[in-house]
Amino acid sequence: MCGICGVVNADARPVDMSLVRSMCAALVHRGPDSAGYYQADGIGLGHRRLSIIDLVTGDQPLHNENKTVWLAANGEIYNFPELRAELEAKGHGFASRSDTEVIVHLYEEYGEECLRRLRGMFAFALWDAPQRKLFVARDRLGKKPLVYWHDERRFVFASELQALVRAPFIRREVDPAALELYLTFLYVPAPRTMFKGVEKLLPGHYLVVRDGKVSVRRYWRLPAITPAGGSIRQYAQGLSGQLDEAVRLRLASDVPVGVFLSGGIDSSAVVAMMARHSPGAVKTFSVSFSHKRYNEQKFSRLVAGRFATDHHELLVTPQAVDILPMLIRHYGEPFGDYSCIPTYYLAKFAASKVKVVLTGDGGDESFAGYERYRACRVAEVLDRFPRGVPAGVYKLLSVLPGARDMRTRLWQLRRFFKSMGLAPLPRYLEWIAAFDRQEKAELLIPPSNAAAQRQSDEQFLSALYAQEPGRNFAEDTANVDKVSYLPNDLLVKMDIATMANSLEARSPFLDHVFMEYAAGIPFELKLRGTTNKYILKQSMSGVLPPEIIRRKKQGFGIPIGAWFRGELYPLLREMVDDAHSPLRTYFQEGAVRRCVDAHMSGKTDNGHKLWALLVFALWHREFID
Repeated sequence: MCGICGVVNADARPVDMSLVRSMCAALVHRGPDSAGYYQADGIGLGHRRLSIIDLVTGDQPLHNENKTVWLAANGEIYNFPELRAELEAKGHGFASRSDTEVIVHLYEEYGEECLRRLRGMFAFALWDAPQRKLFVARDRLGKKPLVYWHDERRFVFASELQALVRAPFIRREVDPAALELYLTFLYVPAPRTMFKGVEKLLPGHYLVVRDGKVSVRRYWRLPAITPAGGSIRQYAQGLSGQLDEAVRLRLASDVPVGVFLSGGIDSSAVVAMMARHSPGAVKTFSVSFSHKRYNEQKFSRLVAGRFATDHHELLVTPQAVDILPMLIRHYGEPFGDYSCIPTYYLAKFAASKVKVVLTGDGGDESFAGYERYRACRVAEVLDRFPRGVPAGVYKLLSVLPGARDMRTRLWQLRRFFKSMGLAPLPRYLEWIAAFDRQEKAELLIPPSNAAAQRQSDEQFLSALYAQEPGRNFAEDTANVDKVSYLPNDLLVKMDIATMANSLEARSPFLDHVFMEYAAGIPFELKLRGTTNKYILKQSMSGVLPPEIIRRKKQGFGIPIGAWFRGELYPLLREMVDDAHSPLRTYFQEGAVRRCVDAHMSGKTDNGHKLWALLVFALWHREFID
């Protein structure tokens, strides 16, 4: 795992390597073990290395035999032994034992089509000197990040925004459309960033820079497979075998490997498979909270005991907000998923004992694990009722005290019934939006509000639904989550949390071969009746404790609402009252204060909204002011 950066000048003038070194310095956490550089006419590459495989000879940038192709890569290629044997048989000579060197020689053989041969996670930049071409690619699911900026004269890229914006010629301006999307989703969806003119390379895409022109192309999408006939037992057995293989591949390492264990079925399944292939006790890492509703400790301990793991636990307390300034720098743009705090602490905790961890990311999207998929099904049934029925239920729920806490079932039910009567897509948007359309209209100050309407959140989602069709709205939604929520929220959170602590994270559920197999399983076996992840649970029956199979999804969060009424309140109040606060520039002061007051009075739970506003303000102070 590494950090990469670079600059290409269209006119072949020498690159300012002091800028490349400065960007590399901002990425030292991603690669504390070594640094490497390559410079030629019009090109400068930088690389920071976290040594995982080939600790001695794997430094980058790597090159081919005659030094006409140079590579700076971030990630791991899990099928590199097979690829290397194939390439050596074709006459290629290797200078290291590194997994990423196969990319250089694959490119020599197959050009840009080499991407289809790679099984792993990666973001890389490859310089083809004879063609004066930069080839930049990102893995299929978006596990490894890459951001870039360009004009007609220069192209600049990096693993993280905090490195990229060290380039003095990049203007630091807020993108109003990105802000509007952020207020809905609590993240900025690719290809946008919060910086106007700066972009993220989309997952499953690559770009080519040549003669000052940048062209972006898609090389992979999860295939829309018509499920073949098969019994539940056959699908379950096939799924177990595929997961076992994906886990086995990700255990290849020259350094210690552990696993994040929440006690949910996904991470527990990974632990079970690891136990089959690990010669010693698997090292498991969990976090806990003093707030009972957020604590999964009993489940993680149950799994740890079942597989006799070397288990480690960390209690996360409200003092965790002390790390906020550091997190803001690493994310490089506002990130409103407040579970980034426990994820960071879990990664820091694990990094003290291992250098690689496996995670359960991706299981919910492939096997319909979220409650919202079930809500889509229920809503289809309720659409047949007279409209007054859902409205009456909403009115009843609104007066019940338990409906004021967003982690309670009553709060979720109130949100569900409030949007009944809308068409499926706008209804779903109301369910997931942090700030709904009316709230954003009251919150945003023109002209930001007007400029943002160039791409509304509904337009953004509608385009994704059109690209990722399924056989019903629930399946459509799971498909869209794979290309939006998963790479823009969950994988960003995991990458930043782990790499900030020089820790590599690997995700067996995101193995593209595994995901393609899962895509061929009928959706009705993923969400069966009211049971989420039905086929995955069947595949783990007899492997995991029954309590893990039966338990409801809890989610990984923190009591952010309570924190804003306690330890976080002074920071929030300072940001709201400051006459020079960024909040005053972009948001109506009255709307912000009403949001704060409603939360502090207990009238409703606005913890997620307040976090989004606070993080934006802190980011603005760090990067824009």
